[in-house]
Amino acid sequence: MSKPKIPIIDPSIRFETQEETLYVKPKGARLCIGIPKETDFLENRVALIPEAVNVLVNNGHEVLIESKAGEGCQYSDKDFSEAGAQIVYDREKVYQCPILIKSAPILEAELSLFSYGQIILSPLHHASLTKRTLEELSRKKITTIAFEHLKDNSGTYPIVRTMSEIAGSASMLIAGQYLACSNSGKGVLLGGISGIPPTKVIIIGAGVVGEYAVRTALALGASVKIFDNNVYRLKRLQNNLGVRLWTSVIEPNILAKQLKTCEVAVGALSSENGRTPIIVTEEMVARMRPGSVIIDVSIDRGGCFETSVPTTLQHPVYTKHNVVHYCVPNITSGFARTASQAISNVLMPMLIEIGDEGGFDSMIWADINLRSGVYMYKGYLTNFYISERFYLKYTDLNLLIASKR
Repeated sequence: MSKPKIPIIDPSIRFETQEETLYVKPKGARLCIGIPKETDFLENRVALIPEAVNVLVNNGHEVLIESKAGEGCQYSDKDFSEAGAQIVYDREKVYQCPILIKSAPILEAELSLFSYGQIILSPLHHASLTKRTLEELSRKKITTIAFEHLKDNSGTYPIVRTMSEIAGSASMLIAGQYLACSNSGKGVLLGGISGIPPTKVIIIGAGVVGEYAVRTALALGASVKIFDNNVYRLKRLQNNLGVRLWTSVIEPNILAKQLKTCEVAVGALSSENGRTPIIVTEEMVARMRPGSVIIDVSIDRGGCFETSVPTTLQHPVYTKHNVVHYCVPNITSGFARTASQAISNVLMPMLIEIGDEGGFDSMIWADINLRSGVYMYKGYLTNFYISERFYLKYTDLNLLIASKR
């Protein structure tokens, strides 16, 4: 029996421990940020307030803002100039900044102003989004980030939450305004005083908007009843407020009975995909008390009242079946200064971190929360639902950034 042959190892081959390749954090980058003046959607907000601009400038970044961009929320050019921003009178110059932050959605009319390889942060308004817009953004290899999709470390959507808080609180203030005689209302004080039964408020939806509408209504002294089909949300609402509330699942007969005797009805339902379902039929609205008020906060997704039709801040109300309807999609723009401060509180720390990480490309690799807001990356559409809607090619964002490392 022959012995097994021992393999001969080539002496030129060296088996040595190789050095491990580690990720080296790049040096900080200097950002150039442009903020245009919004002219559509009756938008009064500005994405960065002067205080936030001052922090960015002190950290070595450059901010260009179009003249009168903060006019709608009572910030003057002087306020921004003193904060360190460059006031620009040439609109095209602002749109050429590598990073552009808009407080209104991207429109087709702006496409010619965008530059190749730009990064744009703005709201994503599905109703105004078109296939041509997406194709032109793709052609210019632009990266787009939606305010509504940005997450924080707790897994929530900070800008959506703050806007919902404002909309919920504002809905009660608006209702009180249209119950007054000066606006042809019933002449009822929202809330109540000693010896007079409190105003009755119905709130449909126990999310963030509903919660803050409840908080404001209770603070004013109103009697509040909440409807939602999600029992967990109803429990959470009671736990958050620390009081026992009148709650119910959305059962048509019970809802119709309560609507007949209320002064204010607030639609605060949300829908993650598609249109908000219609919960209140026209017949239910017709049976409501004359002079009562409907505030349909969910109108930006179609509304949950069958009689709801979108209105504007210039003409916010109409009357149908003797019931006042307030159906403004961008309620927060009516409280622009508070809304601008809330948006700025989210964006400013994120921009500082992007600069510290060495730029957007480095930050998107390191931060999964930023990736959640990206729906187009360097011309590649990375949002599956948008790609399905417009029959465009979808590309996974994680694969894209991994292939570029």
